[in-house]
Amino acid sequence: MVPELAVRDIAASLAFYTGLGFRVTYERADEGFASIERDGAVFMLEAISAKSWITASLEPPLGRGINFEIGVDDLGAIETRLVAAGVALFRPTEEAWYRAGPVWLGQRQFLVQDPDGYLLRFCESLGETSSRPERGRVVG
Repeated sequence: MVPELAVRDIAASLAFYTGLGFRVTYERADEGFASIERDGAVFMLEAISAKSWITASLEPPLGRGINFEIGVDDLGAIETRLVAAGVALFRPTEEAWYRAGPVWLGQRQFLVQDPDGYLLRFCESLGETSSRPERGRVVG
């Protein structure tokens, strides 16, 4: 699945995402469109226009009710980039453990909103365990 995000300012969105280490895989600048990728996570960005597939009125923040989990190898480097750029985190870095059947999956994670309000959850794996963790946020 490759989500396509409707954005108000394609240049601002590209600056935000490339600042987080995403690379532009291809773009159609004349149409306000770009495909971006980082560590296997792919998004398409499309400037809102009369041609957009919009089902209802768009009011910021866009993407209400969804967050995109993006697995990364170095969570700290991304957080450092955001802090250096003056971007506030939506939720600070935390350790969280999620029950998945008989095991618990752990990750360090934080949430940040892109320029249009889409919620991105960057996470770094802490591995898994068979017993309920005693530290961090435990879900399940």
